[in-house]
Amino acid sequence: MTGKPRHIVMTVNASWNVLNFRLPLLRALLARGDRVTVLAPPDDAVAALIGEGARHLPLKMDTKGLNPLRDGALVGRLARHFRAQAPDVVLSWTIKNNLFGAFAARRVGVPFIPNVTGLGTAFLSGGLLQRVAETLYRAAFPRLDTVFFQNEDDRALFVGRKLVRAGQARLLPGSGIDLARFAPAPLPDGGPDAGPAFLMIARLLRDKGVVEYAQAARLVRARHPGAQFRLLGALGAENRSAIDAATLAGWQAAGDVVYLGQTDDVRPAIAAADVVVLPSYREGAPRTLIEAAAMARPLIATDVPGCRAVVGDGVSGYLCAVRDAASLAEACLRMIALAPAARAAMGQAGRRKMEAEFDERIVVAAYLDAIARVTGGA
Repeated sequence: MTGKPRHIVMTVNASWNVLNFRLPLLRALLARGDRVTVLAPPDDAVAALIGEGARHLPLKMDTKGLNPLRDGALVGRLARHFRAQAPDVVLSWTIKNNLFGAFAARRVGVPFIPNVTGLGTAFLSGGLLQRVAETLYRAAFPRLDTVFFQNEDDRALFVGRKLVRAGQARLLPGSGIDLARFAPAPLPDGGPDAGPAFLMIARLLRDKGVVEYAQAARLVRARHPGAQFRLLGALGAENRSAIDAATLAGWQAAGDVVYLGQTDDVRPAIAAADVVVLPSYREGAPRTLIEAAAMARPLIATDVPGCRAVVGDGVSGYLCAVRDAASLAEACLRMIALAPAARAAMGQAGRRKMEAEFDERIVVAAYLDAIARVTGGA
């Protein structure tokens, strides 16, 4: 790269978030000669991040809920870190790091680039909590050069409610996808008597639509007992909408779902599935749908922001009504009724969409441009 190497801080509410979703950007920054410090609560991803060449600083924060009074101390902690590290720019993801990081960066005088990866429970719940969140966004973001969004619905909402100006708001195709790593895989051939295998990949949260998935599974299996509804994702997340172990055990005992646990590599599970499902209440840019589409899997998802940006209804999959197990079940039954060749054609259409719109190089280029703009360098 030209000019002096920059020091860039990446802050997020979990270190694994950087490893799972921001790794192409991290590698691109390091390849340019930049120093990168990941400021996040420590977890099992720390060693891998250090192995990539990043530095890690532990961040103490409460990852649950949004309480301005309780979370006010986070502004001070972030400001102290920013002042001590003296970065050229801070890149941020997730709600608390975005909001309180913006306040801290303004206090210290450091350029700050947040990414609104989704609106979370603060907006899903509505009422007072949403009004508090909007007030904080309106106060935190007005002086920033760039605010990234992962779908047009979220961008339009923020602009329409005057949380950001149109000139600040820039659209990204989620986190992008490594099209070589997530290569197309043939649909499984379980024989003429095998029922289709549906797969949902998500943290076990109500907001992800896990309850509706289990309910739809029961409805579908009443007509197609051979159909499998697999569930892959972390149980026991620190989130107020988390599914408890007893509820999951009940679904398993009833034969509604097959729980696969969690994994660091979702590709084998996607390859073994006929259809990938995400009945989420709202998304930024749903990584699991993007990964599944890149692997040429037909999709079923709710007709909500984020999901509908990935799924072409009737082209690469089907959209269903949100919070509606019957609508989800009907979409699954439509998928079962398709000939295998038609499901494969949907998967190929999804792969073409990922190639055209969601290549990770688009995301990296947008970040490099924004960093150059706020730091005044090439």
